Amino acid sequence: MNGEPPVKTDRTPEANPKGAVTLRIDEEVSGIEAGLQRSRIFISYKRGVEPDEPVALEVFKALSAAHDVFIDQVMLVGTQWAERIEAELRRSDFLITFLTHSSVNSEMVKGEIETAHHLGKQQGRPIILPVRLAYRDPFAYPLSAYLNGINWAFWNSPADTPRLIQELMQAIAEGLLSSDNDQEAITTSPPTASKSPSHIPQPKPAAQPLFLEMPEGTMDPESQFYVARAADAIALNAIKRKGVTITIKGPRQMGKSSLLIQVVDAAIKAEKRVAFFDFQLLDHSTLASADTFFRQFCTWLTDQVELPNRVEDYWQDGFGNNQRCTRYLQTYVLKELGHPLLLAMDEVDRMFETNFQSDFFSMLRSWHNSRALPTTRIWRNLDLALVTATEPYHLIENLNQSPFNVGEVITLTDFTLDQVAELNQKHGSPFNSNQERQLMEWVNGHPYLVRKALYLVASKQCTVENLFAQANMDRGPFGDHLRYHLFRISDRRDLLQGLQQVIQHQTCSDSRVLRLLRAAGLVDSQTITPRCRLYAEFFGERLHG
Repeated sequence: MNGEPPVKTDRTPEANPKGAVTLRIDEEVSGIEAGLQRSRIFISYKRGVEPDEPVALEVFKALSAAHDVFIDQVMLVGTQWAERIEAELRRSDFLITFLTHSSVNSEMVKGEIETAHHLGKQQGRPIILPVRLAYRDPFAYPLSAYLNGINWAFWNSPADTPRLIQELMQAIAEGLLSSDNDQEAITTSPPTASKSPSHIPQPKPAAQPLFLEMPEGTMDPESQFYVARAADAIALNAIKRKGVTITIKGPRQMGKSSLLIQVVDAAIKAEKRVAFFDFQLLDHSTLASADTFFRQFCTWLTDQVELPNRVEDYWQDGFGNNQRCTRYLQTYVLKELGHPLLLAMDEVDRMFETNFQSDFFSMLRSWHNSRALPTTRIWRNLDLALVTATEPYHLIENLNQSPFNVGEVITLTDFTLDQVAELNQKHGSPFNSNQERQLMEWVNGHPYLVRKALYLVASKQCTVENLFAQANMDRGPFGDHLRYHLFRISDRRDLLQGLQQVIQHQTCSDSRVLRLLRAAGLVDSQTITPRCRLYAEFFGERLHG
């Protein structure tokens, strides 16, 4: 690849058998382009919105002459769709992702970026090429963890499209985007005054005067849209004490991380130091090596509490990883701080993928137990807060070595009808009482889906009638969420078959699969049924496992 513009050809879009759009290059120009090194490119964008889709299609057409470019435009959503998305990401050399106020809140776009990030760690590709489309806000977490530090291209209007295409061609030739854009100014500056702190498209004031918040992501502890449940009081009262262990359990998108942030906020107000660790940011190489993991864990802890790094000093002795890590915390971190410390850990389920999970969790349990010993009173300065989507007692053989069955164990539940009504009121009551009950029939109090529905109607993006009429459609109001779930389980034949069993026969022959489906939030936590009508109808029509 020499970065020169591709040879212009007469070509026409053609849908392949599975519906992905490709371009067939005329035979007479194939010899000319044979000298160029062709790359495989995956284009990630938010469908059906502007400027995302028009720009994505322009780039697709321009790059397809010289490269093999994949864009999901007309594929029917189903098991084969999800498998194709996964396969195309795995074999891509580059991921071009278009970022706008809409796409940064898209579960599918975030899922594709996350997958590309982890694939890059494993196999060195795809290289991520972010493109900001008239979007100048800092990336919010977790996108910030994947994209900060990567050069991006900027597009402000259609007049910029030719320049953008040239920048992308050069980046594909050289392996990265130019740093000519003012990268630092955007990624570190606060949002402009005309935008909300949550970076969402706001309705016109005349149509909707409410200040709305996008339903995706962890909620700010001061959010007016936060609905407190009975579990909140238990957790917040516990963190006021000294030397406590709190476990927050529940399936995906139940509000576990938001409650953890409430706990962190309460700890700070109680003048405790806080170290926050999100396990979903760990790459596979770290989780493959116990020594690497425990070293990084101690390094991260040191950084969080802003102490000099002395990890190497403690790794020179002949102790095992658990003992090194414990000594590091007891004789260095806690001693130097001389102050209560909350160790807040989100997404600890990632540790169940490792072959040293028992070592790590038994270490946490030993820290909990050490608070009771008169000889190690310093451990009373340590609080533990753990968030998990699984039922850990199935995965830890010796329950006496588990940190999940001691202290305050909190299981989050779906919203009740009263809580849906409360949240509806916070959104300006876009639903009447009958429609609140109808929403419950569709989503069964699923916290994220309730917030999503209320946001869409309150912001005038759809009517209540259209929301219910299109609820289970691929491109309907919940389509992005539903496609993301399908994408996430597409490469797991056992999960596909298990979910089919649950939908069709209200049974699941594999207890391990049932636990995973419940952790993903697809199956009810008490019965062997789909979690809600929306899931039953969408997956019932599309699974082929």
